[in-house]
Amino acid sequence: MSEEERPGGPRLPVDEGREHLMVQVARMAWQQDRTQTEIAAETGLNRWQVSRLLQDARDLGIVRIEIVPRLRRRPEVEAALVEAYGLRDAMVVPEAAGADAVAQAAGQYLAAIKPRPRLIGVSWGRTMAAVAHWLPPDWADGVQVVQINGTVAPIPQTTGHNEVAETFARKGRGAFVPLPVPAVVGARVTREVLEQDRIVGDVLRLARSAPVLCFSMGALSEDAALVQSGNVTPAEIAALAREGAVGDVLGRYVDRRGEIVDEGLDARTVGLALADLKARDRAIGVASGRAKHRITLAALRAGLVNVLVTDEETAAYALEHVHDR
Repeated sequence: MSEEERPGGPRLPVDEGREHLMVQVARMAWQQDRTQTEIAAETGLNRWQVSRLLQDARDLGIVRIEIVPRLRRRPEVEAALVEAYGLRDAMVVPEAAGADAVAQAAGQYLAAIKPRPRLIGVSWGRTMAAVAHWLPPDWADGVQVVQINGTVAPIPQTTGHNEVAETFARKGRGAFVPLPVPAVVGARVTREVLEQDRIVGDVLRLARSAPVLCFSMGALSEDAALVQSGNVTPAEIAALAREGAVGDVLGRYVDRRGEIVDEGLDARTVGLALADLKARDRAIGVASGRAKHRITLAALRAGLVNVLVTDEETAAYALEHVHDR
């Protein structure tokens, strides 16, 4: 006797009908929180058949179970950051939790925004890719996601820089709008011509209208995404360091006060300007790790973020230096 013919219930279909039955049973178990006994009674199956269908649904990938550990937070540090820098909000996770926990916290923060955003602007990079990964499915409902800085990489990459916006949009049941130009171009006139183009201009206007922005802050390092992608050269990084730069926000390299260091380089940078960040309902900056301490402090001082998602050590650094001249 085959497994499908065990007594106590009808023969289970083994074709497409079986898959439909798996979906039905899985929804009853995990979305409606029904017991196997209740499912069996309603479907006319026996408990063994229900159990087998649920196991097959997991084995075939119809049901995916993800274990998401509950984040520990530092509410007292968050409150201190909000008061010290006049923030709208802050999320601080323990240092031991690591960079992935900061990205997870950013994803949870975005998913908790009420009302759900209809338009959001995002940057790209390794940190933002991690945030996109941790965004829960259906975090928004029909959201439009617009890229807020150039995404074309002069050096070919293993993954496209549009993938962050694509993932944000897919998980939010929406659509994304790319900014299909380099983050930094070779000459100021090139940037001016690009921004006069109808397509590029329309994207930038949409980005400037987004009430919610989410972006990472870049360390001044040859390992940074802007350097690895070829948008900025190692020689330019060395020159920026000599001029007092501490990192970048959307490719805009700033000093410890959050002011532009190299006007020439800034004039070749395509995307939102620093001034565009200051009038947002939520300008969410995401940063973690010692290499991001100084750029995070600079962004806070300049009011470039009004929501900060970070780790405890970075938050402590910002609070330690809040009264520095």
